[in-house]
Amino acid sequence: MSAGRHTTTGPLPIGQFAQLVQQTVKNDPLFQNQALSGEVSQWSVHNGNVYFTLRDNVGQMDCVIWRSARLTVHPSINVGSEVIIIGSVDVWPKRGRLQVVVSRIQPIQTLGAMEEAKRKLIETLKAEGALDMEKRPLPALPKHVAIVTGADSAALSDMRQLMTNRWPGLRTTVIEVLVQGENAAKEIVRGLAVTRALARPEVAGRLGLPPVDAVIVGRGGGSPEDLWAFNLEPVARAILASTVPIISAVGHEQDHLVSDLVADVRASTPSNAIERLIPERNAVVQLLDELDGRIEGAMVRRVQELRQQLALLSNQLRHAPGKGIFAAKEALNRLNHRLQRGMETATAARKQRLAQLEATLKAAHPKRVLERGYSMVQDDKGTVISDVTDLAVGQTIQLQFADGQAAADVHTIEHLEEKQ
Repeated sequence: MSAGRHTTTGPLPIGQFAQLVQQTVKNDPLFQNQALSGEVSQWSVHNGNVYFTLRDNVGQMDCVIWRSARLTVHPSINVGSEVIIIGSVDVWPKRGRLQVVVSRIQPIQTLGAMEEAKRKLIETLKAEGALDMEKRPLPALPKHVAIVTGADSAALSDMRQLMTNRWPGLRTTVIEVLVQGENAAKEIVRGLAVTRALARPEVAGRLGLPPVDAVIVGRGGGSPEDLWAFNLEPVARAILASTVPIISAVGHEQDHLVSDLVADVRASTPSNAIERLIPERNAVVQLLDELDGRIEGAMVRRVQELRQQLALLSNQLRHAPGKGIFAAKEALNRLNHRLQRGMETATAARKQRLAQLEATLKAAHPKRVLERGYSMVQDDKGTVISDVTDLAVGQTIQLQFADGQAAADVHTIEHLEEKQ
């Protein structure tokens, strides 16, 4: 070592030092989730992983898109393409190789044009006052929820499972649509038109359903192009036309789209939409019990207060001189009347409040659906089966009716194909 240089740790094994460098860059926000631009060179694919170099006139860095990221790469991207990437710096200690792990990549020209169209639409909506409209509150206990999303998607599966966990048997209508691609916007608009129809009491009544009182529209994550239908004007207009509250639940928390701006509520993910809309049934039952206890306690306290006043006046009456006896009797009668009226009022209020809460709870209970002639299918573990794809030939299932249950074996399974 040269004079004047001092070390505090002694010589480190090079592998340990490489790991230290890796930890340093991964823990520093400066090197994580950075937007970078440049020209693609040395583009190659190996074992599903994409390797390339991003360069400009000043410098360059190696980049990788891991196949596990399942990132959709625009087909126009190749050597010489000008791109924007979102990536994080990482170090491979075994080779001492520093590279950028890419989570998104888009051609500059394509992405720039799309963002410009999005900006103009937001300005138009803002000028119309559409972004300043009062947001409608979500129902405290929805009776019929409509979900507009992709068919057989992971997002839909997650939402269904979470709904079953939070409020089993809640009436739900899923309108399956395309959520990416050229026809996605038209499909989403069609799905939202169905929800508007189902929100009309006369339409829902003909189907034996309560009107839709809340809508979730969205999909899981993806590239900006995958999510772009939710930035288009027809979709924004369809959301604004809704007669019931709409939750926009598109992509991940970092994705912000026009649908988020015009909807009544923005959810960070589809699962978050369920958490914000559907209460936990056990929590509601517990709340009813607490309200019952509070009303009863208030009534008891009020009766006790009136009885104390009555006892005080009775004592005053017994010791009152001649002239005061009449006045005391009048006051005693008035207080007795107030006591009776107070007990009747408190009892009536308690009964009315409990009746309202009971009616609300019963209206959303699965048994009400069963009483209309429907049945609920469960497997041998008690899990609700809402999709024919969850059945298997030979499987024993439980059929729940309003007045009992029955066991059945599945002999044949037929899948209905949606008409085009």
